[in-house]
Amino acid sequence: MARGDLTNAEWEVLAGLLPPAKPGGRPPRSRRQVIDGIRWRVRTGAPWRDLPERYGPWETAYALFRDWQRDGTWARIVSDLQSRAQARGLITWDVSVDSTVVRAHQHAGGARKGGRIRNNRREGSPQSPTTTVWDGHAAG
Repeated sequence: MARGDLTNAEWEVLAGLLPPAKPGGRPPRSRRQVIDGIRWRVRTGAPWRDLPERYGPWETAYALFRDWQRDGTWARIVSDLQSRAQARGLITWDVSVDSTVVRAHQHAGGARKGGRIRNNRREGSPQSPTTTVWDGHAAG
């Protein structure tokens, strides 16, 4: 087991939340192995193609990740795990809001003198190069 892989206890909890495997096709990889690979990729942020061989083919891990993302499986798993943790009193739902405000000078935001609003519409046809109203002023 590599660092960051699921422990046996974690796998027992997660295995009960997984949808049934699709029948047919090639012999499947161990779901635990593939899920550990998905977790490795999400944790490290590495490209799918850099998935270590111990987790199986990157295409398998990517396909499972993509399918479960599309059908909502990941969201259901997170929701169920949160509910279980909440029931055991392991989560405190304190609100924490963090924000940053960076004030910019009015001219940095594109405002014009006298409070007039700049025309942001593009001119030209979709086939022509994009030209703005301001390009004509810059040309001379």
